[in-house]
Amino acid sequence: MTPVWLVLPDPFSSRLFFDTGIVERLHDRLGERLELFLLDTSEQAGAWSERAGSLRTTTAAELKPQGLGLPAKVARRADAWLDRRIGFYPLSLRHSIRSGFNRERMQAGHQNWFLDPQLAGPLPHWRALDPLLSRWHYGRLRFVPRPLLERVARERPAISLANIQMHAVVPFIVAGRRYGLPLVGHVASWDHTVGKGIVSPHLRRYIVQNTVMRDDLVRYHGIGAQRIAVTGWPQTDVFHRRRPREEFESIVRGLGVDPARPVVLVMGNTPTNAPFESRFVERLVSWWDESGAAARFSLVFRPHPRDREWRERFAAALAKDEVGVQEPSFTDLEGLAALLQHGDAVVSNAGTILLDALVNDRPTICVLYDEGAPAGESFALKNVSGEHYRQLMESAAFYRAERFEDVVEGIDRALARPGELAEERARVAGEVVGVVDGKAAERVAEVVVSALPEPGS
Repeated sequence: MTPVWLVLPDPFSSRLFFDTGIVERLHDRLGERLELFLLDTSEQAGAWSERAGSLRTTTAAELKPQGLGLPAKVARRADAWLDRRIGFYPLSLRHSIRSGFNRERMQAGHQNWFLDPQLAGPLPHWRALDPLLSRWHYGRLRFVPRPLLERVARERPAISLANIQMHAVVPFIVAGRRYGLPLVGHVASWDHTVGKGIVSPHLRRYIVQNTVMRDDLVRYHGIGAQRIAVTGWPQTDVFHRRRPREEFESIVRGLGVDPARPVVLVMGNTPTNAPFESRFVERLVSWWDESGAAARFSLVFRPHPRDREWRERFAAALAKDEVGVQEPSFTDLEGLAALLQHGDAVVSNAGTILLDALVNDRPTICVLYDEGAPAGESFALKNVSGEHYRQLMESAAFYRAERFEDVVEGIDRALARPGELAEERARVAGEVVGVVDGKAAERVAEVVVSALPEPGS
């Protein structure tokens, strides 16, 4: 029987596939044929190995080539040199610039490499060049680490990619093409089709969460609609199951917050997307303490999982008694579900958490300004300027805050009239997320299994 490799290249897709039960469902269907390739090397890496339990796993360290001879070293260096100029990031930036993705956010030297136009490479931005560059990028003769190539040649697996728009998965696509193996790919999130990298055209099946993403793959990436499966968003499966109020209260109390009062959840963005967030935290905590709002509701701050500077950026909240601050983590999706099902209001700038709040029918305030920023800076507004935010920003599903006073007013309205925008929240969540029935993970697993070759083929 054909082995099946599930490649989990980053913390986001690892959390999604483990916490929503996709890994478990694939294991139930495939048994010993399934092996996990855990490529995340961040501080969460150990958590995924632990979550894998008895499943067979391979880590990124095990795929690193050892003792390369001179010809292999030369090939690797030449491949890396070319990749920096005509490979994954150059192709992704050329595609985004031509399509107009993230136009307002592009900035030379941006820490998010998908937003740095300097990485588009030295070649002219002629459309006719891109197919030639792409042919090299996914070409069968590119350098592939020997441990990976030898295993592919020996095992001839089917390969399922949990996030197809990652530099780390390119060797798997190249090796799979070299041996004619079945490739299946999952588009990791609702915003990835429009500005988060190129999409290989060489996969047998593509998995997306809604029809908008399917249309994006057709329009912007040239993928045939018949190869695209719309499954809904697996993360909504976690939200679909109701948590008891006691679970929420336990989390809040553990943060030193009284759950007897209404709880306002303040969701952070990354330091790259929200460099002035600490000033917003300072002002919100100061206002909450001095205005008498502390007697009316509690505050819980949740820094972004990728925020490694959170202790400094949320120092004002950490220093204040009865204000809660969660430690950032990619491994607490269950806890996030409890917070979003029972929290009384959500304050956030952008990102998936804004969509999470709407899916969970939480009254939400979207912050569209940068507290204390120099004149001309507009990170918060640019964060919601992408094509994938169009439906959200055209809706009336949340309160908009273009200054601090709007944040205060939005919180007051959210707490006083929690059902005011409920109908619009439900409409937009349905459009952007797709079907919410608790069975999206099931459908993802089914698509992966159905794309495998027939026994004996």
